[in-house]
Amino acid sequence: MSLISALANVHTTGQYGDHEDKNENNLLKISEVKNLLIVQIVQYKNSSVSVKSIDIDGLKLKDEPLRVISNNETRILWNGPKNWFLVSTKKDLLKDIIQNFSETDFAVTELSHSRAVIQIEGPEVKEVLKKGCPFNFNSLEKNNSINSTYNGIAFMVDMLNDSPDKVKVRLFALRSFGESLYHSVTDASLEFGYKSI
Repeated sequence: MSLISALANVHTTGQYGDHEDKNENNLLKISEVKNLLIVQIVQYKNSSVSVKSIDIDGLKLKDEPLRVISNNETRILWNGPKNWFLVSTKKDLLKDIIQNFSETDFAVTELSHSRAVIQIEGPEVKEVLKKGCPFNFNSLEKNNSINSTYNGIAFMVDMLNDSPDKVKVRLFALRSFGESLYHSVTDASLEFGYKSI
């Protein structure tokens, strides 16, 4: 069975909005990220296992609010107390995760096909996010993540880069809301001009 992209019906390449006479490097870049392993890991309340001893792809779990730990292939986002969201380009990592987390202490759920992932990059990313979300994005830094809503759609934001000219985020939403989130984000981006890649 082949993977059908969550945004296959709406994501088309091209330049949109106020892009005329602008340097292409100053345009927002919006893309769909596909073929990721996405796993939710939740530690049961009655579990006494220390997560500090667990290693996933060279990364140790941390139970710190907003915190993201990462390497080149894998990112682990704090999703709530004793709750993490793992995103990786290594599809075979799922076997290691299942081996490292006992069923008596953890619930491991593979979510790869149930999420739409939108990546936005450019100097105006935070302004686009502010248009639909009440969170203060000025305080969001690199390797932070939040859960919130964007125009009423539940989503998660993963801040990949926070340098002013190269802000880069990934937005995760349920697959069923992916197209609605995409339309909301691209509509908010029209003012600045964007390139869909």
